[in-house]
Amino acid sequence: MAEQGKQFGPEYVRAISPYVAGKPIAEVAREFGLDEAKIVKLASNENPLGMPESARTAMAAAIGELGRYPDANGFELKAALSARYDVPADWLTLGNGSNDILEIAAHALVKPGESIVYAEYSFAVYALATQEVGARAIEVKARDYGHDLHAMAAAIAPDTRLVFIANPNNPTGTFLPAAEIERFLAKVPADVVVVLDEAYNEYLDAEQQYESVSWVRKYPNLLVSRTFSKAYGLAGLRVGYAVAQPALTDLLNRIRQPFNVNSMAQAAAVAALGDAAFLRKSAELNREGKAQLVAAFDRLGLQYVPSSGNFVLVRVGDDDDAGARINLALLKQGVIVRPVGNYKLPQWLRVTIGLPEENEAFIKALEAALQ
Repeated sequence: MAEQGKQFGPEYVRAISPYVAGKPIAEVAREFGLDEAKIVKLASNENPLGMPESARTAMAAAIGELGRYPDANGFELKAALSARYDVPADWLTLGNGSNDILEIAAHALVKPGESIVYAEYSFAVYALATQEVGARAIEVKARDYGHDLHAMAAAIAPDTRLVFIANPNNPTGTFLPAAEIERFLAKVPADVVVVLDEAYNEYLDAEQQYESVSWVRKYPNLLVSRTFSKAYGLAGLRVGYAVAQPALTDLLNRIRQPFNVNSMAQAAAVAALGDAAFLRKSAELNREGKAQLVAAFDRLGLQYVPSSGNFVLVRVGDDDDAGARINLALLKQGVIVRPVGNYKLPQWLRVTIGLPEENEAFIKALEAALQ
């Protein structure tokens, strides 16, 4: 018989605060007695256009094979990515969303007690992945709500094995120009792996765009992570991927779950990758929606962080319960956004850019909540 009160697992796992996702529409409808059809969800940085029709068609064609396991090596998807980025297939690792890639990297590269460097106000999964493997977190203070790469380079310790960088950053939307990133890569010791998380890369304006895969060819310790969950509209299917030299991808694939990307997801991702028209439409809608939100914030006199993603971080008050209070007021009006108190930003809300009418519904609800 087990000892009463026995604690299982290592202490560093018990110390983890589970990741809390954005509230689902159905939950908000139940909680506040609202009509699901009238609820606006701007909490999880999803593409408001949904998935492309090309992906729906590809999924329908894949249904007949669902009685069989997926292709564990993702041949078709890797072939499409290989052609897109002009890299060999063995430079690619597929993930159950890019979140999977981040965690695989931590498990493959870091031992308990070693350290991982990431920035203050950066993606919550970096801290979670660090705790999962029993590593020591080195959180570097943010500069203007974004990464201070000079300070991050200085923070790398002899036992550092991994550095996480998000560009654009979630939840703040800040952007690092290509020249800054390349200077940083040149400073990083060869035995420290840099994970460049580019989940929102497809939303960058033309003057911001750069090709990080060229750096992968130059730096064997660089791993670029991307996703189909945002601009490609496949959040519910969970498809991500990493580009790195074989010395890294070999390690990742040794511990990657063999069927981590399902058949429907692989088929949809191949189709979405080739749907340039949908991607252009998504980026254009995002630019227009961002301007719509920013104009409202300026009119209301609210501070916000200029964003390069598909969301905007806005300050809705000065007291430490401002974010939670305004968020509750929005929920009662059927508008779901993301409070970011867990990022030590209790006065702020992160708002996903939606369709024009969704943005307008949020703006009206925010005005009412602020009053």
